[in-house]
Amino acid sequence: MAKTYWIGFDLGGTKMMAKVYDEAFKPVGKARTRSKGHEGKTKGLERMAATIDAALDKAGVKAGDLAGIGVGCPGPLDLEAGVILNTPNLGWKNVALRATLEKRFGCPVVICNDVDSGVYGEYRFGAAKGARCVVGVFPGTGIGGGAVYEGKILRGRKGSCMEIGHIPVVRDGPLCGCGRRGCLEAVASRLAISSAAARAAYRGEAPHLMQQTGTSIAEIRSGALAESVANGDRAVEAILRDAARTIGWAMAGVVNLLAPDVILLGGGLVEEMPRLFKEEVRAGLKAQVMPAFESTFKVVAAGLGDDAGVKGAAAWAAEVVTGAATAA
Repeated sequence: MAKTYWIGFDLGGTKMMAKVYDEAFKPVGKARTRSKGHEGKTKGLERMAATIDAALDKAGVKAGDLAGIGVGCPGPLDLEAGVILNTPNLGWKNVALRATLEKRFGCPVVICNDVDSGVYGEYRFGAAKGARCVVGVFPGTGIGGGAVYEGKILRGRKGSCMEIGHIPVVRDGPLCGCGRRGCLEAVASRLAISSAAARAAYRGEAPHLMQQTGTSIAEIRSGALAESVANGDRAVEAILRDAARTIGWAMAGVVNLLAPDVILLGGGLVEEMPRLFKEEVRAGLKAQVMPAFESTFKVVAAGLGDDAGVKGAAAWAAEVVTGAATAA
């Protein structure tokens, strides 16, 4: 009997989600769990396996019926070896994820960057379906990026690429988490936005935000920022619009290089305020992109939510595994 089921797994941040898909990528079972902070790679891998087992149980599918598993992972990756080099949110280093899961479930395992899997999911099934070239930018705690070019995830020889959050935009600017200065992430991520919003609240310029969250950056998340804008905190809206326009301004360089037909916006901030982000990213792009490219692309918001990453990981695994089988 042919093995026709695929599993998509999203390891983004501290959440874990596994979904089982049939050969038409219709979901037939899922399971979700949350890691307990820095629990270590041994317990983390056990939790991953248990989540996959739970999804298989709910789907009524045996591990022997799996054609493959795709995993979207944060952090620097060795895609050729199937190794997670570092995941700061989980505290994992040098985790042989592919080898571990292949031994446990007896099927091919493909890992990819979690933003790449999300962009690929939207390319195959969502807001960027059928694009020749789609570039995704996902502002959150950092700013993630990914691209699909003529049906393939754009990547380096061994690792992922499209580190849009680390495009330099301010010479000698604020210190970024990567250790360099002036990166886009340092001035336009949710962390940077929340920091500026906290200062506005402290100065009395954002009374609603001050009442709801105070000046705690940890509490000023995407939903709180959207609520602040909806309740008239104009200083917060100005901060958000400036950050979104800066993202568009930086993305102009990417458009000039790759000539994408779709710019895909995703992440928590965009989910909460899609209209604001589409308006300002589009405005930043139009102001800076080469005139010849002004009318060659559209800016869209991701439409699949959490499903984009997990479904994209499963579909990319199928692409890699069946492509390798065909080539052989």
